[in-house]
Amino acid sequence: MGWSGQAGWGTAIYLTLYMTFVSFLIGGLLGLVTGLFLVLTAPGGVLENRVLYWILDKLTSIFRAIPFIILLALLSPFSKAIVGTGIGPNAALVPLSFAVFAFFARQVQVVLAELDGGVIEAAQASGATFWDIVWVYLSEGLPDLIRVTTVTLISLVGETAMAGAVGAGGIGNVAISYGYQRFNNDVTFTATLVIILLIFIIQFVGDFLTKKLSHK
Repeated sequence: MGWSGQAGWGTAIYLTLYMTFVSFLIGGLLGLVTGLFLVLTAPGGVLENRVLYWILDKLTSIFRAIPFIILLALLSPFSKAIVGTGIGPNAALVPLSFAVFAFFARQVQVVLAELDGGVIEAAQASGATFWDIVWVYLSEGLPDLIRVTTVTLISLVGETAMAGAVGAGGIGNVAISYGYQRFNNDVTFTATLVIILLIFIIQFVGDFLTKKLSHK
């Protein structure tokens, strides 16, 4: 298969990394903000707002409930309207971002909801502004936020492989189109090893940063 070219290993790895990290940058940011406001607007929260909480909660639940392969098909017209095409890595960024948004929002909500309430109350008592409270939430939850970021990125790698299998390119496309469908078991096996190695690297970096920043 070689390293370069449309079907090269270098191209496949680049496309997988591109889809993984760009979609996480977009969906992860949306998920972080949504997860934060799910905690802030929850009953008993700093900015308690039952209507906004209900909307964010239901929106997150809906996208979490849709299997990714269906989300790919469902958002195809929307992807085409945004990026001008319904296939390829750029088109895949749209459903990938929506998928990671919902998954990461729930992860962030769980992490921030489990923080020591006394720290937040102390910040409020000292006259902290809204942004001060946001900073307290993020700084106190940073180690666990990195941990759930690691989980999200690993999940996202698997979803990019699925997206690659339906025309977005990447390692998933290599494994299916050039391995499985052409009975090249060595290509499928190599693609699997590359995915495993990528996941191990993400897990190692995530664990290292979590331990480094942990307050415990």
